[in-house]
Amino acid sequence: MTDTLPTRRRSRFWLYAPFVLLVVLAAAWSGFWFHVHGRVVAEIDKALAREVSQGRTWTCADRSVGGFPFRIEVRCTSLTLTSTRWGEAVKVTSGPAVVVGQIYSPGLVILEATSPARATLTEGRTLDVTWKQLDASLAWRQPERFALVAAEPNLTLTTPGIGAENWRASALELHLRRNPTRPATDQAVDFAVSAKGTVLPLIDALLGTPDAGTVDLEGTLTQSEAFRKGFNPDALESWRNANGTLDLGRIAATKGPARIGGSGQLLLEPTHQVGGDLQLAAAGIEQIGGIRVGNLLGGLGGLLGGRPPAAAAAPGLTPLPPVSLRGGRVFLGPLRLPLKPLLPLY
Repeated sequence: MTDTLPTRRRSRFWLYAPFVLLVVLAAAWSGFWFHVHGRVVAEIDKALAREVSQGRTWTCADRSVGGFPFRIEVRCTSLTLTSTRWGEAVKVTSGPAVVVGQIYSPGLVILEATSPARATLTEGRTLDVTWKQLDASLAWRQPERFALVAAEPNLTLTTPGIGAENWRASALELHLRRNPTRPATDQAVDFAVSAKGTVLPLIDALLGTPDAGTVDLEGTLTQSEAFRKGFNPDALESWRNANGTLDLGRIAATKGPARIGGSGQLLLEPTHQVGGDLQLAAAGIEQIGGIRVGNLLGGLGGLLGGRPPAAAAAPGLTPLPPVSLRGGRVFLGPLRLPLKPLLPLY
């Protein structure tokens, strides 16, 4: 008689273990996401309260916070900023906006805003802004960085008694980065601005041509901590008192056949007007501020002290006399250009 050994029952642990592990991980991730969600909402409320204490009120209409499982999205059907830091109330209202942060990249946020926007400024002025697409990103890990890209931006400033002035471009890019090499006391921020297809009334009047152009600027803003207060009279006055400067390391612009290159430095004068000096070189310019120059650029530069700027030694450019901004007026060497005076910023 043969004994039959009982069959050993095979464990099904490894059959179900992956699914159990997946459920546990999903539950843990969900808990983590909702924890981050709560922290974000609390930080937003704190930041909004802090802004109110500094004279700025932000209103996010129909605010919602979502983005599960990998993002945190803050959505507003409209976004409004009201500031009392200009003496009169300044109000800026935009269309729908969304701010996105990735759970796996907590040091970076991305903003997408829908056109249009309107700013109600002091002295009854209004600024209307439209664009086809606008995206911005902010990284606050060292070095801090900010970038903005806009397609077909269009700005119209309307001033009572004067009328409307329009600025537009086919594309605009702005990049900011805290300079990691300069002394901390400089509070230096590097910037780069690029605009294509630009139409700028001031430049049109200066060069006497409505042709669209391109503008590229690179440089460094010093004493930038003043602007943590925002962009308002207090911040501008703090920047001026700290001897802040806008150092333009590279200026490159084209407008029709005209080309300009150079460098310079801008600052705020005690009258609160923009002042400074620019060293420029140019080609293809027939007039400057209504003064016919034609082929006289080289002679003017030599006669009035023009010298080739180091950053603008592009082939074919002729040095211009120094361009100076003093007391709201623009001077080409010793000659004052017949342009409207620059208004005080505050």
